Amino acid sequence: MAYETLLIETADAVTLIRLNRPGALNALNGQLMDELTAALDVAEADPGVRCIVITGSDRAFAAGADIKEMAAKSYAEVYGEDFITRNWERVTRCRKPVIAAVAGYALGGGCELAMMCDFIIAAENAKFGQPEINLAVSPGAGGTQRLTRFVGKSKAMDMVLTARMMDAAEADRCGLVSRVVPLAELIPTALKAAKKIAALSPNAVMLTKEMVGAAYETPLSQGVKLERRLFHSLFAFEDKAEGMAAFIEKRPPSFTGR
Repeated sequence: MAYETLLIETADAVTLIRLNRPGALNALNGQLMDELTAALDVAEADPGVRCIVITGSDRAFAAGADIKEMAAKSYAEVYGEDFITRNWERVTRCRKPVIAAVAGYALGGGCELAMMCDFIIAAENAKFGQPEINLAVSPGAGGTQRLTRFVGKSKAMDMVLTARMMDAAEADRCGLVSRVVPLAELIPTALKAAKKIAALSPNAVMLTKEMVGAAYETPLSQGVKLERRLFHSLFAFEDKAEGMAAFIEKRPPSFTGR
């Protein structure tokens, strides 16, 4: 498929997806989200891809949803077409790990897209925000829910009701991002992390991702029960025997995904 709003590279079992609408600070319109959905489908179906990185430009990860596209929509239209649900949530269904590498503005839908990923690595110039209240609407792609889970009620209320932006240092302190690096090191750092993940057993990676995700979706007792069952299931794979044998024999493991 030819992409008009994305730049895609795949190497060393990692697919790097760059949002590419420079004239609109990577604002998320229907075309971009359709193409992102398609690109994620391709990466998920490719056994040679084991991790995915989503990024934007140095100036903006994504400055929000495309307001020009939304402005004319009515309630009947957004409800009828299942706006956002239809083509924004593919990243949340990825079984393979997805890393957001965020530089510049990650606002509105851009912040929400980053939070849909498994973790966020931020450049020092990153700024996060949910400014939808300024337009007399609310976050609509999980902003009130994921942000609250990540940073707590007080900070989430502050951000969604005042539209203030959170810089990278604050995002790091409150747990929104996993780490902050200089801008020049953002993509190399994200790719290094992705390659580390890609070198591991894909079965263990996907099941462990599922376990951590369950921590936000279930009560503790149910989450621990799921963790235990999935942990037990890993003993069925050849990779488990290889990983433990390599540790005992003091050699690098060779994982096959079986």
